Amino acid sequence: MSARPPESVLWDFLRGALMTRALAQVADLDVAGALADGPVAVGDLAEAVGADPDMLHRLLRALASDGVFEETDPGVFRNTAVSELLRTPSQRAFAHLFGGAWHRAAGELEAVTGRPTFPTTFGTDFWSWLSEHPAERAAFDIAMVDGYESRAERLASLDWNGDETIVDVGGGNGSLLVEFLRERPSLRGIVFDLPETVRDDDLGDRIEFVAGNFFERVPIADAYILSTILHDWDDESATAILRTIGASAPPAARLVILDGVVAAGNQPDGTKWLDLLLLALLGGRERSEPQWRALLDGAGLEAVSIQDGLLEARWH
Repeated sequence: MSARPPESVLWDFLRGALMTRALAQVADLDVAGALADGPVAVGDLAEAVGADPDMLHRLLRALASDGVFEETDPGVFRNTAVSELLRTPSQRAFAHLFGGAWHRAAGELEAVTGRPTFPTTFGTDFWSWLSEHPAERAAFDIAMVDGYESRAERLASLDWNGDETIVDVGGGNGSLLVEFLRERPSLRGIVFDLPETVRDDDLGDRIEFVAGNFFERVPIADAYILSTILHDWDDESATAILRTIGASAPPAARLVILDGVVAAGNQPDGTKWLDLLLLALLGGRERSEPQWRALLDGAGLEAVSIQDGLLEARWH
């Protein structure tokens, strides 16, 4: 396979903001859902989703040029394997966030101060903004469900005693614990998160929801899961979260972290791009293995295993 021309690579980066915004527009209109039964003329499609026909045609034409949708005849579009992904709630929510509030915050990212840009762009921090905008909070919670099946599989790959109580700290709507405990009938779970978290009211008879703030206290349990939580925070805040958990954890408790580990080298790595988004929104960061070890050690934990996507630790 020949390398792409440098001009093509650079052009893709230059137009990236337009691509993100275009994708958000069609996701918010649920265009992929309107095309579920096959090709539709853009005029009929615009009427169905409530869009301007000319604008919708221009959006779809641009996206189709890169494989998101396909123009089968002039002005007639259908889904592709890529746009079909936008029919899933989590991917549609991600498209909305990336092309909306996240798009605005990332657009202000700069290297001079290295500070998060969301507070200056929106006048408040990200978490407070979410609490003030229930629809955006709902979209965020739906987006965070993405990939829960693979994370549950990673959890299942570990050895469990069989009678433990597990707390998913910042567990959102509980989908991770529901999926994991489905194959572990002797385990019990607690989803611990803020009271405004959008969740299923019926988590089953082995899982309960406990409302609270992980900077203040967490329930007592045998094991704790932090699934894509610590990367939202700088080292000082992440250490505070770990110490809060440690204050409740029994001596033999274990900690499982489902988070990325930044690899060395120049190979494609989505974690390195997510690191920039986390900086813009939250002042958070993705961490390399040495950074993870330093963070855990500073919070009184010993790293048992560090793999990309799965870290295990115990308190000293």
